[in-house]
Amino acid sequence: MRKKGLIKDKKIESAIKEILKSPSRARIYLYLLRNNGAKTEEIIKGSKLHPSTVRETLSKMNEQKIIYREKQKNDSIGKNPFIYYPISPLNLLKKYTTEIEDKLTKIANLSNTKNIEYNNQVKIKIFKKEDS
Repeated sequence: MRKKGLIKDKKIESAIKEILKSPSRARIYLYLLRNNGAKTEEIIKGSKLHPSTVRETLSKMNEQKIIYREKQKNDSIGKNPFIYYPISPLNLLKKYTTEIEDKLTKIANLSNTKNIEYNNQVKIKIFKKEDS
């Protein structure tokens, strides 16, 4: 039974890797998703990535709004660490869908054989299954 879960995780990791275009981004995103957020040090240990890779990747993912961060209140002296959280998988798919739509729209508008300007717009819809 454990083996089946591993296969599923590898397939999910592969799909996320394709969407995020990076193995380290995929590993960090999945770690955050499974742990409902984490501090940088926890991500470094849990993802088994080099500390500088994690810090740089977190910064880029935050800029791209794939993850978000919140300052943790700390009563002790020193810096208040950030806790990083992933966006929902549905929102990640919506971001990815927008990229695909743009690429497909460009392809759809290539069929300009008579110098007619086409304005085709490709749209992909994602439906969230409603609970019955």
